[in-house]
Amino acid sequence: MARKPDEGARDRILETASRLFTRYGVHAVGLQRIIDECGCGKNLLYREFRSKDELVVAFLERCKDDWDAVVAEAARPETSDPGREIVALVAAVAERAAEDGFRGCPLRNAYAEFPDESHPAHQVIVDHFTAKQAHLRDLAKRAGARDPEALSDRINLIIDGLNANGAVLGLKGATSAAVRFAQDTVEAETRRA
Repeated sequence: MARKPDEGARDRILETASRLFTRYGVHAVGLQRIIDECGCGKNLLYREFRSKDELVVAFLERCKDDWDAVVAEAARPETSDPGREIVALVAAVAERAAEDGFRGCPLRNAYAEFPDESHPAHQVIVDHFTAKQAHLRDLAKRAGARDPEALSDRINLIIDGLNANGAVLGLKGATSAAVRFAQDTVEAETRRA
């Protein structure tokens, strides 16, 4: 008798891999550890993901989806002003950076592990940061910044700083200062002389 498909197996494997990759790094986690912690067989893992690279790409795509959710939350109706949306985006990152166990931006962390430009993981990461930068530039333009590129670069640096600072210091870090800094930066760049 043929086995029934394991509904949700892909999501369970990806959830386990995501947790481990985020905590320990991609290269430090082998497929056997994922199999053991997930409680799935090797055949099931390879049926869902043909290789570790394919699993890593799925993990990174999931991280991109998480970022998209942060962006969507920052764009809710009460932040319909693009300047407020920028600050709300920084505030959302600050909130995550203050969470217990925060390890920094998983996409940025994975970038250090995949320097080969032809690797699919590298490409996913670069595409994400390119799109993130374009989104920040668009928000800066719509906010009426005198120099949208400068404003988006500054906000991007604040976000990067939150990810680094929050990973090390958590609640003791500079999360609230980062949000105020973003607010001051947006106001200074959009203020009319």
